[in-house]
Amino acid sequence: MFGALADFAGMDMNRRQLAAGLAGITLMGAHRFAAAQEPRLVTVSRRTLEVKGKAATVFGLTGPDGKPGLDMLLGERFNVRLRNSTDTSTIVHWHGLTPPYGQDGVPMLGQDPIPPGQSFDYDFANTRSGTHWMHSHMGLQEQQLLAAPLIVRETAEPLFDTQEHVVLLHDFTFRDPAGILAELMGGSGAHAAHSGHGAATDHSAMDHSTMGHGQPAMAAGMLNDVVYDAYLANDRTLDDPEVVAVEKGGVLRLRIINGAAASNMWVDLGALEGELIAVDGNAIHPLKGRVFPLAIAQRADIRIRIPEAGGAFPVLFRPEGVAMRTGIVLATAGAAVQRVAEEGDPAPAVDLSQERLYRAVATPRQEPVTRTEMLMLTGGGADYLWGLNGKASMHDTIFTVREGERVSIMMHNMTAMSHPMHLHGHYFHVTAIGNTALEGALRDVVLVPPGETVTITFDADNPGTWAFHCHHAYHMNAGMMGTIAYTSAA
Repeated sequence: MFGALADFAGMDMNRRQLAAGLAGITLMGAHRFAAAQEPRLVTVSRRTLEVKGKAATVFGLTGPDGKPGLDMLLGERFNVRLRNSTDTSTIVHWHGLTPPYGQDGVPMLGQDPIPPGQSFDYDFANTRSGTHWMHSHMGLQEQQLLAAPLIVRETAEPLFDTQEHVVLLHDFTFRDPAGILAELMGGSGAHAAHSGHGAATDHSAMDHSTMGHGQPAMAAGMLNDVVYDAYLANDRTLDDPEVVAVEKGGVLRLRIINGAAASNMWVDLGALEGELIAVDGNAIHPLKGRVFPLAIAQRADIRIRIPEAGGAFPVLFRPEGVAMRTGIVLATAGAAVQRVAEEGDPAPAVDLSQERLYRAVATPRQEPVTRTEMLMLTGGGADYLWGLNGKASMHDTIFTVREGERVSIMMHNMTAMSHPMHLHGHYFHVTAIGNTALEGALRDVVLVPPGETVTITFDADNPGTWAFHCHHAYHMNAGMMGTIAYTSAA
């Protein structure tokens, strides 16, 4: 219920309304559970997408209603049939859920890829509400837009008159991702895989003073090693943005998912002020602002009150280090929607200045940490090999844990680029940045900028062998991925 708590924070609560809402969870959940005899069908397919007047063949991931992704209710069993309707093998990771080992959607870790024309059934109890997503964990298919939202709601309808809208972000290239990776590993362009819009960005020459609550961004290094043709918000550029109808004086909850393969971003509300109420599907104590960081694979729920006077309000998504951007427009009835330029000032590096301020609503257990593991994020030389503790791999075990342990991982980034680190099968609290202890956010992805040390703590409560990797798709496919394995040995 932590996501629901985020809706309540800072708002008056009607106890009878709350009780009715909670009853709705039970009744609706029971009804859907009883009716869910057949798996929900999720289909992987090919589709044609027009970007800047040019057609591209990309992947699609649709639910039983033909719309992208899944929208579920907490209490429903995750009973899903994944059908591969493409001509290539694939597999899908349910990012944000904590399924049992073997149903996580990672090849060679408890599950084989799904061949063309075949299906695989997933069936497990889901206890994770919030803004999540689903994406391929097969090669670089995620770069080809094989991703979709996965929203698990606490109630069938919001407990308050709150409108909701989901935004899935992508970085887009017309090029073959395998060719980009080959160029990177060949040392082309000092890690710049070109697609016609300049070179990779060194952020040491950028002005960082206006973002992230005015605190300095990460140490000098390379921000981007892939150059993109466009950035998309719900498959659209600012040439033709999505216009979301909102009400004067109404409250909107934006559920924003950074599904980019290689681009950390800023959420820029422009003239509006919002409250960040959840990260990675987990409630935090609300943080007010106009600009919020969103690393690769992270999610942000932002509550916005629309002005009584109404109007049209662009919400921009600005990748770090580049002038290009994407966005949506929130508009009340009759408001004139003006064209928004696709380029602006280059956005600074996404940093940890706001991460230091986040406080989870869900407090961790008070048992002491069993042990702390050190993990060095390494690599990024001319050969474009990335690694963990100096070793580039894909499925090697980094360290083992025993069920019931509480484990901290102290990650030190020794490279020149940021790494959004994702642990499968678990959530973790951010418990330190540098030498500063925190009671931070509950997450499944945390950004570790160059030169920074970030400590996370998780409970070993889901036996299996779990992927732990950088979510930058090219870093992961060039070696920055390992596993954390459970063992019964003392």
